[in-house]
Amino acid sequence: MATTNRTAGKATWHNWAGNVGAVPAREVSPASLEELVAAVRKAAEDGLPAKAVGTGHSFTSAAATAGVLIRPERMSSIRSLDRAAGTVTVEAGVQLKHLNAFLAAEGLSLTNMGDIMEQTAAGATSTGTHGTGRDSASIAAQITALELVAADGSVLTCSAEENADVFAAARIGLGALGVVSSLTFAVEPVFLLTAREEPMRFDRVLREFDQLVEENEHFEFYWFPHTDGCNTKRNNRSQGPAAPVPPVRGWLDDEFLSNGVFRAACALGQAAPSLIPGIAQVSSRALSARTYTDIPYKVFTHPRRVRFVEMEYAVPRAAAVEVLRELKSMVDSSALRISFPVEVRVAPADDIALSTASGRDSAYVAVHMYRGSRYQEYFTAVEQIMTAHQGRPHWGKVHTRDADWFAKAYPRFGEFTALRDRLDPDRLFRNDYLRRVLGE
Repeated sequence: MATTNRTAGKATWHNWAGNVGAVPAREVSPASLEELVAAVRKAAEDGLPAKAVGTGHSFTSAAATAGVLIRPERMSSIRSLDRAAGTVTVEAGVQLKHLNAFLAAEGLSLTNMGDIMEQTAAGATSTGTHGTGRDSASIAAQITALELVAADGSVLTCSAEENADVFAAARIGLGALGVVSSLTFAVEPVFLLTAREEPMRFDRVLREFDQLVEENEHFEFYWFPHTDGCNTKRNNRSQGPAAPVPPVRGWLDDEFLSNGVFRAACALGQAAPSLIPGIAQVSSRALSARTYTDIPYKVFTHPRRVRFVEMEYAVPRAAAVEVLRELKSMVDSSALRISFPVEVRVAPADDIALSTASGRDSAYVAVHMYRGSRYQEYFTAVEQIMTAHQGRPHWGKVHTRDADWFAKAYPRFGEFTALRDRLDPDRLFRNDYLRRVLGE
């Protein structure tokens, strides 16, 4: 969760990772659409920029502001459920974990989701949160309608039929087009997924990568730097019966090992970097296979209690194997010591203007460093590899790209910035991050 600390009467906001902070002039927590509209209009009257913030799980300063910080925790209700249409409408501040639990209780589910569910619905979609899927795309791609408060205080209802140009862009809007007040998602009857987790050697994963992607609805893997070890995960729909991870095994794997022991290993590695390769060898050899069957959010998502800083790039899927070979070669030939595994996922092309998968099938490569570590050298080397292969950085994760670069990387970049000019000509929703990635 993001945190707020008060010093000398002013509140300092920090993101989850602790690498971004801001001191807003004031904070507001509207409880209704009317109060949100009033907050946006008051910010404009006072000449202050306004930014909405979720739970702070972005690693960039996308939500940071010295103006009015709009907090969504009081706008967190489920507005409606339409079984006939197969949709659910939620307010912007609903956390995904609450949405998932609500849908499961109603016998419904999102089709796909990311691997954590602490984010708010608006925060996750606005920055392009995704999971892994051969055919099923990001959370934003599951939006069928949204409600947006524009800079002049007007409320726009957007869908493929109404304000379609805004809808095409605002599903991943970076907070640049207005404040999202509600979202409507497509849902389907709840289903079972069978997850098969299996250790596999790095060369085999790359050799069989295309086959593993094509044969499984959801494929991902983690590679442990300084080793040849990977852990693969294949999720596919199942007729059942349900066979969840036994509670003791779940606690041992997901809490004790993946969080408790891993946190201790990261702390030890931070204090003594020379130990990291040895720790990685032990960690990769400690992996064991497991198979379980459960409802989607209990398979897709996992607790992430070890805090870190992350960079992630989406590269054309056809380039994934070469990118990963170059990444491993770079790590192996350098003096870098990397305690976090590299995460690899896939997504199909979508039609959202600034989606990292816009117009092309994509593979996502995410690198992490333990919070407080010096990550710049590693991330710089990774970024050079990714950009050489037409990679696009995740909007909510560390990167150094700017508007001139994005204008070449995204065919519809001009469409997005022109819409921004129309909806927010005076840049009410400005901040330093948007100035860098979108221009003035």
